[in-house]
Amino acid sequence: MKAKFLYDGNSIDYIPAADVAAGDVVVIGDIVGVAPFDIPAGALGAVALTGVWEAVKDAAAITVGAKVYWNAADGKATATAGSNKLLGYAVAAAAADGETVQVRIG
Repeated sequence: MKAKFLYDGNSIDYIPAADVAAGDVVVIGDIVGVAPFDIPAGALGAVALTGVWEAVKDAAAITVGAKVYWNAADGKATATAGSNKLLGYAVAAAAADGETVQVRIG
């Protein structure tokens, strides 16, 4: 056996060092997800790895189907890869003057 199914992987367990609010984007190594519920510091919670989420974004336009990255330093989604982590793919266009982008994470 090379691999064995464990679970669907729509979310993973996470114990944060600091409080995490519902809707916060969470970066765990190269994994990026969203906390669907508040997670107190030191408590076991879940981070969603799938779904379509609306995220705050930087001032750049993002086209449908474009890769969307998470800039943890700015706390915003961006179309710029660089050292940012892949959040997912835009499912709707986001204008440069728009404040958010719809992203399919996972």
